[in-house]
Amino acid sequence: MKVAIMQPYFLPYIGYFQLINNVDKFVVCDNVQYIKEGWINRNKLLINNTATKFTLSLKKGSRDLKINERYLSERFEEENKRLLKTIEMTYTKAPYISEVMPLISEILNCDYKVNIGEFNYNSLKKICKYIGIDTPFIMASDIVKNNELKCQEMVIDMVKTLNADIYVNAIGGTELYSKKDFKERSIDLYFIKTNDIEYKQFKNAFIPNLSIIDVLMFNSKEQVKELLNQYTLL
Repeated sequence: MKVAIMQPYFLPYIGYFQLINNVDKFVVCDNVQYIKEGWINRNKLLINNTATKFTLSLKKGSRDLKINERYLSERFEEENKRLLKTIEMTYTKAPYISEVMPLISEILNCDYKVNIGEFNYNSLKKICKYIGIDTPFIMASDIVKNNELKCQEMVIDMVKTLNADIYVNAIGGTELYSKKDFKERSIDLYFIKTNDIEYKQFKNAFIPNLSIIDVLMFNSKEQVKELLNQYTLL
């Protein structure tokens, strides 16, 4: 069985969904430390022909808190309305806005009293359903048995707990994980590298690595399914 384990990113880029689509089970790693300035509560959209960051604010908390211990701020509902308006105005002439805006509205119009891990978990599942990805999701906090393990050892422990023998990670994991160490535990390790994907964004030069929102606005579900297969497994 093939599994992937990733932190729950906020409306991530297409490569994240390629990873989900490639495996038999996808583990959302909600039980690790929240890192400020990461992709847990921010991403980028095409605004005024520029890759522009947008953020969900969180309640203030200790640096030591885990992702599932960081909660959306009380300003979420107000920010939510502004973000929805920005998205609608930015992509008003995009070919698939009428199909995608109800999905984005459903994602953002939620109970703001949840933690950011749960919020992203639910968001990822909704987007996968829209695209047609049926990979089962699991929360890492539901399966971790040894809270003392860190990084590679924690990942190996989760893979073994799930009785999997193949682990796939995003290409950035090449600096974190050793194929040799995984092989010694009877696990084959692979890294997924997104190919140079390009699609039409209005009439401007293409800007890559934006939120999945951008991909959905400019591509039909069928085209998105094709993009999911544009990667190299290393």
